[in-house]
Amino acid sequence: MIRNVAVIDIGKTNAKVALVDLDGMAETALRRTANTVAMDGPYPHHDVERLWAFILDSLADLRREQPIDAISITTHGATAVLVDASGGLTLPVIDYEFSGIDEFTQAYDAARPPFSETGTPRLPAGLNIGAQLFFQQKRFPVEFSRAVTILMYPQYWALRLTGVAANEVTSLGCHTDLWNPWRADYSSLVDSMDWRRLMAPVRPAKDRLGSILPAIAKRTGLAPRTPVLCGLHDSNASLLPHLLSDSAPFCVVSTGTWVVSMAVGGRKVDLDPARDTLVNVNGLGDPLASARFMGGREFSQLTNDLPANWSEEDVAAVLSRKSLLLPSTQQGSGPFPHSTARWSNTEGLSPGQRFSVISFYLALMTATCLDLIGGDGPTTVEGPFARNPLFTRMLAAATGRPVIASETSTGTSIGAALLAFDGVKATSKGERTEPPAEGAWGEYARAWRSTASKND
Repeated sequence: MIRNVAVIDIGKTNAKVALVDLDGMAETALRRTANTVAMDGPYPHHDVERLWAFILDSLADLRREQPIDAISITTHGATAVLVDASGGLTLPVIDYEFSGIDEFTQAYDAARPPFSETGTPRLPAGLNIGAQLFFQQKRFPVEFSRAVTILMYPQYWALRLTGVAANEVTSLGCHTDLWNPWRADYSSLVDSMDWRRLMAPVRPAKDRLGSILPAIAKRTGLAPRTPVLCGLHDSNASLLPHLLSDSAPFCVVSTGTWVVSMAVGGRKVDLDPARDTLVNVNGLGDPLASARFMGGREFSQLTNDLPANWSEEDVAAVLSRKSLLLPSTQQGSGPFPHSTARWSNTEGLSPGQRFSVISFYLALMTATCLDLIGGDGPTTVEGPFARNPLFTRMLAAATGRPVIASETSTGTSIGAALLAFDGVKATSKGERTEPPAEGAWGEYARAWRSTASKND
């Protein structure tokens, strides 16, 4: 019986290994490290060997505290790995923020499939995996030719743990240009570029790919028969517990470096690819209306990662004065990709008032995303923003629907761990916030929306 699942969670900003108790549906231990980008080599890339050492050390460390019955994996999206016949890299794992990928923009735009085929908008730099692969093949043809397998990022780590190569639909279907979510097959780009022969077999996220390799067992002290799950994309890991236990309609907002909004059973809308709406594929293989913006990155930059220090008096002053931060501090993606951030009625803000304005901005950006994808029903917030009551209160005010702040420190670890469970687990919901009765909250949201639309 599987109870304790070690979850390898590689986010864009931080990498984590969490131990999840499936009986209690809770994290019982966590190890964390910064996920830095290496600047040597042909382009900025992920330091996979440093991450690998961290993963092995963390597994060994956690194993000494509690038994580990299985390993699951979740990672950020927009990342593919080119693997040679020996399992090594033919090229470094490219950082999707590398702007040099745009060198082949014109040629790539001519080759990529339309939004109607993939549900993928055209995104900058390497946010479309297809653009990454196109760049690598054109710029480094010799190295690219040595690749025998193309893997999505979670399954790269699964390969290193088990020696088994696989791919999985949540990463393949996350704004890659590589997947047709309605046909559940690769897109025309994969065939026109002759990449299909390189794609590892597609396996369900919960498939047990195999046991850990003997060298891994020796290095970590884990039992040699410890199974490894195929794994999935991190936002879809946050969604999975709700897919398995909640009744539609509902929304899930996964917060981290990216704030990803996902609507299940919502209103019928036409997605606008120019505003970073897209069709993802959920952990059950179904198309999923989604939208995102780089909210975690914006929060870190705007607050300089200083702790929150605000009062209800600060909130009242901001609401009354209608002090606004207007989109967008991160440009090129999100619902206002071409707007330049602007502060309005913000002279002389105290630190607490400034924090309130920032929190409201992030909530209103999220509410805009939910509206663009037809969000309906209660909204569950996963990840760091769930711990910010200003964010959840304004999100409830702006949507007119309840917001539930997840109690877990990261919903991704619980969702990834659930891949090892064969039944249905009800998820812990956390604190529920109803739309505020005070009219000032709704008035603020309306003022922000009106001004933001003029600023766009």
